[in-house]
Amino acid sequence: MSILIWAKLAEERIQEAVKRGELDNLPGSGKPLELEDDSHLSPELRMAYKLLKNAGYTPPELDLRNEITRVEDLLAKAPDEKSRYQAMKRLNFLTLKLGALRPGSALLDEHHYAGRILDRLEKRDGKKEGG
Repeated sequence: MSILIWAKLAEERIQEAVKRGELDNLPGSGKPLELEDDSHLSPELRMAYKLLKNAGYTPPELDLRNEITRVEDLLAKAPDEKSRYQAMKRLNFLTLKLGALRPGSALLDEHHYAGRILDRLEKRDGKKEGG
């Protein structure tokens, strides 16, 4: 079957359910959707994490990554130096905690960051050899 046939069939079923009132008074009706930002997750892990979360289970790593994202937002919006300092302390703690959950470093896990570090080390080593 083509996608158009499936879309038409789905739309007909939805319209029938609406006419019968089956979609009235659903939980969250009339409220805005709460969309989650999962851009910090690799595409390969998004579906697995979403399934786990919908089942009521989230891995500690995901919870920490979400909290790190929130603290980074707080840091960016901090109104004064004291607030920035507190957010930085919290961010450092969470990053260390995330690193302790995995064998590799939490920061080196990000490919772009690891690549920049390797480039810098290669340049430094090249200068030492070249004199």
